[in-house]
Amino acid sequence: GVAGTGGYGFQVQTTGLPPGLAVPPIQNQPIANNGTIWMPVPLPLPNCPPGLEYLTQIDQILIHQQIELLEILIDFETNNKYEIKNTLGQRVYFAAEDTDCCTRNCCGPSRPFTLRIIDNLGHEVIRLERPLRCSSCWFPCCLQELEVQAPPGTPVGYVVQTWHPCLPKFVIQNEKRMDILKITGPCIVCSCCQDVNFEVKSMDETTSIGRISKQWSGILKEALTDADNFGMTFPMDLDVKMKAVMIGACFLIDYMFFERTGDKKQRTGVWQ
Repeated sequence: GVAGTGGYGFQVQTTGLPPGLAVPPIQNQPIANNGTIWMPVPLPLPNCPPGLEYLTQIDQILIHQQIELLEILIDFETNNKYEIKNTLGQRVYFAAEDTDCCTRNCCGPSRPFTLRIIDNLGHEVIRLERPLRCSSCWFPCCLQELEVQAPPGTPVGYVVQTWHPCLPKFVIQNEKRMDILKITGPCIVCSCCQDVNFEVKSMDETTSIGRISKQWSGILKEALTDADNFGMTFPMDLDVKMKAVMIGACFLIDYMFFERTGDKKQRTGVWQ
């Protein structure tokens, strides 16, 4: 309802370039690249890490892992790649794992990794760092942890697994290691013909903040590949840094419970 704004609520960029110089693309138009529709580029915002402006405009995210034929044919684990989209199907980010062959195929789903998330300009805007740790409740002193950097090199938050004998539990922390949110999953983490939901709540667990859902992809895709689909919801006005950390939590959950290597089955809980 504001003059000069597009359908995404931000102002169209105007330019005063001299004649003959190229005019930048209009800010509120989707960008098509090799058949992929990218979310429009938002204008920079104060006190917002560069590249996270996209997250101020959305309260839902879809994460689709790409299918790798090499994994299907010879059970050879390759670097995971993901599309991160909004509810309109426009790509917001693209994520790619960066680990070596030996680490991927020897450590399996427990492997340490660096996962780089880039925007539609090709800039790396978020980096996820996962060290090698245990994920079983039998080893409470060395549980999972993930650092979220935005931009790369600047920590904005952490995802820390907390010990529980039956339930997958995590705490989302800010850059100062202060606990902000909690994540709780089901006792049996099994994606058999239904979605698996991880609830995001306030620290006192009285208020539901959002949800991370591993979506059922169909019997063939679930049986033949470990390419998973996730959906995420969070408040529109949630701090963009915490939204980025929630994205990191989604990837950590994927590796911990839904990633398979060779003939290894998916984990069903925190006991393995």
